[in-house]
Amino acid sequence: MSGAHPIPRRTPGFSIGARIIAVLVLTVIGAVGPWLQRDVHHQNAEPRTEFTATNPPAGLPAALTTGQHLRWSRCASPPSARGDYDCAAMKAPLDYRKPDGRTIDVALIRLKATGPNDLRIGSLVLNFGGPGASGVSGLPSFRNQYEPLLDRYDLVSFDPRGVGATIPVRCGKTADDPGYEGADACAEHSGAILPYIGTSHTARDLDLLRYLLGDERLHYFGVSYGTELGAVYAHLYPSHVGRLVLEASVDPTEDLDEEQVSQVKAVQAAFDRFAGHCAARIRGCPTGDGPEEAARRMARLAARLEKNPAPAGGGRTLDADDLAYAVADHLDRGTDGWPSLAKALTALIEHNDGRPLAKGSDDIGSADRAGTPHDDSRAARTAITCADSSLRPGFERLDRDAARVEAASPVFGAAWSSGVYLCYDWPFDGERITPRVNADGAALVLVVGGTGDPITPYAGARRMARALGDGVGVLLTAEEEGHGTYPRNRCVTEAVDRYLRAGRAPAPGTVCRGDMS
Repeated sequence: MSGAHPIPRRTPGFSIGARIIAVLVLTVIGAVGPWLQRDVHHQNAEPRTEFTATNPPAGLPAALTTGQHLRWSRCASPPSARGDYDCAAMKAPLDYRKPDGRTIDVALIRLKATGPNDLRIGSLVLNFGGPGASGVSGLPSFRNQYEPLLDRYDLVSFDPRGVGATIPVRCGKTADDPGYEGADACAEHSGAILPYIGTSHTARDLDLLRYLLGDERLHYFGVSYGTELGAVYAHLYPSHVGRLVLEASVDPTEDLDEEQVSQVKAVQAAFDRFAGHCAARIRGCPTGDGPEEAARRMARLAARLEKNPAPAGGGRTLDADDLAYAVADHLDRGTDGWPSLAKALTALIEHNDGRPLAKGSDDIGSADRAGTPHDDSRAARTAITCADSSLRPGFERLDRDAARVEAASPVFGAAWSSGVYLCYDWPFDGERITPRVNADGAALVLVVGGTGDPITPYAGARRMARALGDGVGVLLTAEEEGHGTYPRNRCVTEAVDRYLRAGRAPAPGTVCRGDMS
C-alpha cells in the first residue's frame, strides 16, 4: 500500500479523493435461489418483447442511431459476468461536436428482466460510483442489491469513457503499463482521448444508450459519483428524464478543494462517532475513552507506521496514509463496519499486524474504491476528474489549501491534504469549476442522502436537490451511518422501489429512521 498518492474526487462517484474514496458497500448474500427461480420462469416465459424508442439524440448521424442495433451476446469477461449476463458494444462519437468523425466502442452489460412483458418498464441503467469504476465488472458484484427490480427492468451498466474496455486511459511508463506515472505519461499514451472523457461526454453517451435500449426516457440509478453523472444528464436532456435515483449524492456546488475539506470533516465526524461507541460498548476499545483520546492514539500509531510500516499481507505494507484510508473504508460500511474496525485496530496496535485492517479495506472495496491508487483505475479517475474540473490554482494557493485540509481533521487531514495537488499539472483544460445540474422541466428526480455519510456529506444531497430546480429534485433523508443507504435501510429501499416501480416519489422532507435516529 505504501508509496501511493491520494487523488481527490467525488464518489461516487465520486466528489472525492481518489485514494480516500471508499465504497458504497453492503454485504453480498447468496443468490442461488433467485437464479433457480429465474431459470424455471424463463423455461415457461412468453416471448420477450423488445422496446423501440422514437426520439433519437439530436444531431447524430443515422448510422449511430436508427442504423445501429446493439448486438447482445454472452459475456466473455470478466469471469463474474459469465452465465446469464449479456454484453455488447455501442458505437458513439469520440467528439460530439464532430459526430461524423471518429467513433468509440462503449462496453455494455445487461441482465434481462424476469417479469412478464406487460409489467416491464424498460431498462434501469446503473452507475455504481467512481469515477474510474467499471460498470461491466460492477453489475455482477452488486447484482443482489438491485435484483428485486428485475421483475420490472432490465439491469444495464457500462464502462464509462476512460474506464475498462471503453477507450481506457493509460498513464504508465509504457502504453501497456496499467500503473500511474503522472500527467506527462497520461498525455504521452492517451493524449488523443483525454479531452473527451469527462462526465458531460459520458452523459451524452447515456442518451444514445437510452435510445438504443428502446426507452423514450432514461431510467437511472446512480451512486456517489454516479449522482453527478445522472444530474449532468438531467441538465442536458431534461425532456428525456424518466425515473432517476441519485443515491449518496455529491455536492454540485463545491469545487475540488472545497470537497476535500467537506469530506475530511465528514470522515473525522464518523470516526468520532465510532470512537464514542467503541469506548461505551466495546471491551478493550483500541481507541480509548472517547474521540479526543482516539485522536491521540491514532497520531501515535501513524507516527510509528510512518517510520516502520506494518506488514499487511501479500508483500504489502501499511503506512500512515494507508492507515487513514483503510479506517475510512471501514467507516463507509456504517455501524456494520465498527466491530471489525475495532478488532483490526487492536491487531495493529498490539501486534503490529496490518493484515486485518488491509483485508477489511480490500473486502469493502468496490465501485467507489475501485479508483484508488491500489489498482489500475487510478489513471481513469484522475483523467475524468481533471477533465471535469477547470480549477488550476498555483502552488501558493495549493499549499494553503493543503494546510487547510490537514487542519480540518486530526486523524485524516495529513493523508487527505495531498489530494489538492491532483490536477495542477494536467495537460488539458477542464470543463467547469462545478458541474451544471439545473434541470428545469425534467420529471421528478429522487435524491437520497444519509446524515452520517463520511464520503458524500449529507449537505451535498440537500444542495443537489435544490440545484436540480424547483419541482425537480426531491430529497429523501436517511438517518444512517455509512456511505449509501440502499438497500441497507428498509424505509429508503421501500421508497426508492416504489418510485422506480410506480413513479411515486416520497413527499418532500421525508425522513427515514436508521442507526443515527
